[in-house]
Amino acid sequence: MTTPEPRGQHLLVLTKITAILDAFGLAEPELTLAQIRERTGLPASTAQRLVANLVDQGFLDRTAGGYRVGVRMSYWAAPATQGIDAIEIMRPVLTEMRDEIGETVGVFRESQGHRVCVALAETREIVRRAMRVGQVMPLHAGSAGRVLLAFTPGLVDEALRRGLEPLTSDTITDPDELLRVVRETLDQGYAMTTGERQSGSSGLSAPIFTAQGDLFGALTIMGPTARMGREVLEDWVPYLLEHAERLTRTMGGRHPDER
Repeated sequence: MTTPEPRGQHLLVLTKITAILDAFGLAEPELTLAQIRERTGLPASTAQRLVANLVDQGFLDRTAGGYRVGVRMSYWAAPATQGIDAIEIMRPVLTEMRDEIGETVGVFRESQGHRVCVALAETREIVRRAMRVGQVMPLHAGSAGRVLLAFTPGLVDEALRRGLEPLTSDTITDPDELLRVVRETLDQGYAMTTGERQSGSSGLSAPIFTAQGDLFGALTIMGPTARMGREVLEDWVPYLLEHAERLTRTMGGRHPDER
């Protein structure tokens, strides 16, 4: 008769599996076995055995250079968020971010060729840049619009057809320059702007993706340039990307490069 393993042993294995899956992220969706061992601290033999088991069960997929989170995981994650308002899922994260960095945090989506604020956690600072849920703005000005243009196929062409109206002296009105910064945003995975929509204001935005790998919207940190200068924005890039990924995963989403 086989003696069942103690319950604690099962929990230990689940903890190790969780550590392996947590090692992957949108910024680095593919890892080698050596990278998995390094990030989890697991012994080589344990990591190799668990990774092989995860591949067999569809938790991980093999690639030419290593491993990715398995596509099967997307199908399991989707029912967890079905029927739950995506904005309600995001709201606690936006509030947490606002409380940690002290600035306004919001989510923007594209609607009929414009960008619209759909969720907001407003700063408690007296000096702030006006924003409200439901506010409609042009796509070509500001970091959120740039993310929407970069990660939505064909949207930049629509923006160019509408025309690039100057809102401030720093608004991009040259089509070639807009195409350049949109390509840059697509390459680096985030956008950083100052004074494009409103003078004296800055924004930092990153994409949030759905379970199909399509763009859901842009997660944005926004505020006065006096508090959010270039150096501050650059320091916040890893923080923003981490939370955009967190929202993507919470929604059962995946980066479009994940197969």
